[in-house]
Amino acid sequence: MRILLIGEAADHEDDLRAHLAQPYEVAGLPWAAADSARFDAELGPDDVVVSLRFSRPEGQAPPFRLLHVPGAGLDRIDFAALTPETAVANVFEHEAPIAEFVLARLLEWEIRAAELQASFGADAWPELYAHRVPHGELYGKTLGLVGYGRIGRAIAERAAGFGVEVLAVDDFARGDGIAKVLPTARLAQVQETADYLVLACPLTAETTGLIDAAALARMPAHAVLVNISRAPIVEETALYEALRDNGIGGAILDVWYRYPGSGGEAVAPAAHPLWDLPNAWCTPHSSAWTTQLPRRRYAVIAENINRLAAGEPLRHVVRPPNGTAQGGASHDPHRNT
Repeated sequence: MRILLIGEAADHEDDLRAHLAQPYEVAGLPWAAADSARFDAELGPDDVVVSLRFSRPEGQAPPFRLLHVPGAGLDRIDFAALTPETAVANVFEHEAPIAEFVLARLLEWEIRAAELQASFGADAWPELYAHRVPHGELYGKTLGLVGYGRIGRAIAERAAGFGVEVLAVDDFARGDGIAKVLPTARLAQVQETADYLVLACPLTAETTGLIDAAALARMPAHAVLVNISRAPIVEETALYEALRDNGIGGAILDVWYRYPGSGGEAVAPAAHPLWDLPNAWCTPHSSAWTTQLPRRRYAVIAENINRLAAGEPLRHVVRPPNGTAQGGASHDPHRNT
């Protein structure tokens, strides 16, 4: 059994090897191996492939034993390109840093500590103190969560600690005493009452474009939309117009409509320049990307490889070998969150 690390996964060979039970052969392949058949001769029937994306526009890939996604999202995996023999698993470990990111951004949205610090100076001190500008606070606000899986729960736990009321929309999750969990039929009600609306659901056919112009119009004029899930959950033109026209208070955006391909070609993150709007706070898909995250994720991947070699059940399986799930265990609402 060989382990083939595609694209960015090859940067974490040491993190993986640190937890492997045997000295397997590990090889790195370029991003092109994820999206074309040029490197298919490298794939053996007993091999493990680690890649964030996988597709074969030309047809079906050769059989290999396991495709392990080094993240949670499965929207860039072409399940139809995989032979029935190939199992698929993913990994999480990102919920804590994403939750910290969301709370940090919301705290800064309310407090504006960086602006306060930038305005401070000895010469300005008397005037600053005499005319202090009040800032906001999280306490007493309402946070709406679309999706109450791993990420949603982590956000809710931390928000509740600041005295925030949390309303979650999810047809599959159960209440836990932290958030009030409502069915998706009541999403409009949550949108009308939430000061912050955080998207923490997977991208599916049902959630694509879920937040459209009508949904944005239901939000209070001061409300803030936070997207740390997938950009297409929000209709792009509607979002740009709502921010440009101050239909909503603002948006915190860490996920994008376009990403560079395997060739590293230049591409704008969206068709509209959201990043030029003063009420849009934009970051490069970095909410989970801490120094510790790859170590945790590749420890889980190594554990699964060890389990595979020992004939033991794998963790986080989204398609078993010879299984029928398409798009990754569609009955599991928490598969990407």
